[in-house]
Amino acid sequence: MNSRTLILLSLLTAHPALAQSNRPPPAESHPLRDDSGVVRAQPLAAGRVTGSVDIAVPLGETPVTVRSVAPSSAAGQYRIHFAQLDVDGDGFISREEAQANPSLVDEFISLDRHRRGKLDRDDLAGWLLD
Repeated sequence: MNSRTLILLSLLTAHPALAQSNRPPPAESHPLRDDSGVVRAQPLAAGRVTGSVDIAVPLGETPVTVRSVAPSSAAGQYRIHFAQLDVDGDGFISREEAQANPSLVDEFISLDRHRRGKLDRDDLAGWLLD
């Protein structure tokens, strides 16, 4: 053996931690939980898988699969009376006023396209009963 090999062997035996690679802990897999705030009356496991992607990981690491799930039905109250929710009568539904409708609270950010923190009748097209 040459001197380089001897030095390397002595380092590895003196410090066994150097011989191991730093590997992250394995990923944990959990079943779909039913505590989502968006799908209210239906377990997520009852939905239809609309997409699935396997993420490449190095050999020996836990495989990762990401799935999107569409509920089999839309559960929630998606039809509202604007005037009933617009308590202060300013022509907008604020985040505070939206609290009266859990479905509207869940969708508030996506409906607030102008990022004003409030919704008008145009923002709620398709939701309005009046």
